[in-house]
Amino acid sequence: MSQSLTAFSPASIGNVSVGFDVLGASLAPVDGTLLGDQVTVQEAPEYTLTVSGRFADRLPPGTDNNIVTTSYHFFNEALVQKGLPVKTLALHLTKNLPIGSGLGSSASSIVAAFYALNAFYDHPFDDNSLLFMMGECEGQISGAVHYDNVAPALFGGMTLMTGLDSPICENVPVFADWYWAICYSGISVSTSAARKILPTELPMATTLTFGRQLASFIHASHTQNAPLAAAVLQDVIAEPYRQSLLPHFSESREFALANGALGFGISGSGPTVFAACPDRATAEKVADYLTKHYIQNEDGFTHVCHIDTAGSRVL
Repeated sequence: MSQSLTAFSPASIGNVSVGFDVLGASLAPVDGTLLGDQVTVQEAPEYTLTVSGRFADRLPPGTDNNIVTTSYHFFNEALVQKGLPVKTLALHLTKNLPIGSGLGSSASSIVAAFYALNAFYDHPFDDNSLLFMMGECEGQISGAVHYDNVAPALFGGMTLMTGLDSPICENVPVFADWYWAICYSGISVSTSAARKILPTELPMATTLTFGRQLASFIHASHTQNAPLAAAVLQDVIAEPYRQSLLPHFSESREFALANGALGFGISGSGPTVFAACPDRATAEKVADYLTKHYIQNEDGFTHVCHIDTAGSRVL
């Protein structure tokens, strides 16, 4: 076992417009910023959790109320069930992602914690087992188990959820030359609240449109047909309802699409938005607009990104 190590888990886009609850993508800013959370694990006489980072003060107070503590206990229970010894550890969370941002903030903390613990114990659990545990912990935050943030945060790239116990997800080829302008406005949107605003039933026509678009996007990804992928990159499930929660969403989307973006949508439950762009110049132009017109307060930020292909890793 290692004495101490730190794991990083990237931010992610949930849904990616066409794949409500079944598609996700991880993010890597082109300027080299590590956009995501980090968890450090080391041996200690008793369990403690310390926190730091830009958004550490936004976490709920108390060690027991932190999702990293939940992850720690969940992992230990899995070790016991596997008949493996459990050590007492001290954990430190570097919270770089804002809460309720639509960037997979809770997923990043959860994945970094599980990844660090698994590495510390010399990898007793395979990736699918880890992902299952991560999804269970994420479900305690959002009110429902879904993998569209934890999966890309773990594996990197773009991931499609299968609905099976194993494999839980499969990687989808990405368009390597696309750039993704992402902007967090600074306000917070609760995942559970954003789910409650959605209807419990959808018209048949909407369901068929969703199926066609998702299937076409996955096919286009595998065949590297960028025009087809861009043509169907639209959200007919959540965006029509959730955009009412996001000030300046409509005009931001209008600007992005009018200025060369291939698609524009809500990242997860929002308020972060993303614009898929064919080149860096277009992404920079959209990002500049979003910085000036979409950000609501000093917490907001904008990045131009590629899809992160590395996923979680030990630093």
